[in-house]
Amino acid sequence: MKTVQFPPREQWVTLCRRPSIQAENLTDKVADILQQVRTQGDKAVYQLIEKYDKASLDNLKVSNQELCNAIGQVDEQLKAAIKVAYTNIKKFHESQQTPEAVVETSPGVSCWRKSKPIEKVGLYIPGGTAPLFSTLLMLGIPAQIAGCKQIVLCTPCNADGVVNPVILYTASFLGITEIYKIGGAQAIAAFAYGTETVPKVYKIFGPGNQFVTKAKELVSSQGTAIDMPAGPSEVLVIADKNADADFVAADLLSQAEHGTDSQVVLVSDNEAILNKVQQAIVAQTKELPRRELVEQTLTNSLVIQLNNIDECIELSNVYAPEHLILAVDNFEQYTDAIVNAGSVFLGKYACESAGDYASGTNHTLPTNGYATSYSGVSLDSFVKKITFQTITAAGIQQLGPTIEIMAAAEQLVAHKNAVTIRLKKLNNEQ
Repeated sequence: MKTVQFPPREQWVTLCRRPSIQAENLTDKVADILQQVRTQGDKAVYQLIEKYDKASLDNLKVSNQELCNAIGQVDEQLKAAIKVAYTNIKKFHESQQTPEAVVETSPGVSCWRKSKPIEKVGLYIPGGTAPLFSTLLMLGIPAQIAGCKQIVLCTPCNADGVVNPVILYTASFLGITEIYKIGGAQAIAAFAYGTETVPKVYKIFGPGNQFVTKAKELVSSQGTAIDMPAGPSEVLVIADKNADADFVAADLLSQAEHGTDSQVVLVSDNEAILNKVQQAIVAQTKELPRRELVEQTLTNSLVIQLNNIDECIELSNVYAPEHLILAVDNFEQYTDAIVNAGSVFLGKYACESAGDYASGTNHTLPTNGYATSYSGVSLDSFVKKITFQTITAAGIQQLGPTIEIMAAAEQLVAHKNAVTIRLKKLNNEQ
């Protein structure tokens, strides 16, 4: 990890830039995949699966028999863990159901909002070296609470045409049965345009590699909604002199093992804890099965020393991390100062893995600095807000002149007339 001591503030923005992802002609390659699926439908999808996943399929859709078989391939201990996580995630997202008040903005004028579910949503679940069945819980549960009528799942298969059984079990546990064996940019294209087999959806959710991320970016510019722009996973840990070095090292490594394009950042005002954490990282890395991957990730990562914890918080707000861990005493006094972060973990025992799996908060979060303007996935991500209003005769008589004056000032005479005609009729009736 690169160590930077007391960087001046004018260097913070540069310091907080993420490692660039090298991919020659990425946009052109992904645009070509999208165009193939858009014009050729299923035929293109089958060809792309054979090209990228080395699988020759007879059917894109997961069968009921495959779902049933998957149930028997997942051990009972994992099933029990999934149930616990489901309960906590459901409880947290159900708490986000809040009634909307009817507001009388002026006498006789009442306005309110209603949440309406997005009818068709597509969930993309990566299934390669790390099959993210936990993400299926994070997306499927709020989609169901919101009342989305059609929940469509795409996830890649292996070379034998088999989808990871834990992903299929989790889908079955949630009652999601419309599942397709499609990964990569071609899955995003199928969601966005629809094919003979895969239905077009209104909004696409879920993480993925750089091809998936670029595909989501491109289809969003064409009119299909996405959950958020996102890049590789990341964590920033702020540690004070009393932090547990072993805990902090473990938290940093838990994100480093996501992939070489991820980044982890350690920030402190205490040189001794920075040294202890780095020593713990070396020791713990030796025991990890993904050791080589982790070591590559750490070459893109940072250790930063600042003057005090307040400065550490300020730097974090510039970085806008996906995950922020405050491994500091009296963390309560710093929470109001946090303005840019996807999800925050407070204190010694709130490890980021808890949020990834089972505490209840959602782990689909803005990365690459997008936490400055985006929130993580929540119940609101699966609904749209429709406003309603009603105006009585007395209400239009009171508010009408204001509308007429404003419409006339904008030279929109028809707008003014929509009010004037009503007022004239009311006056005639009186």
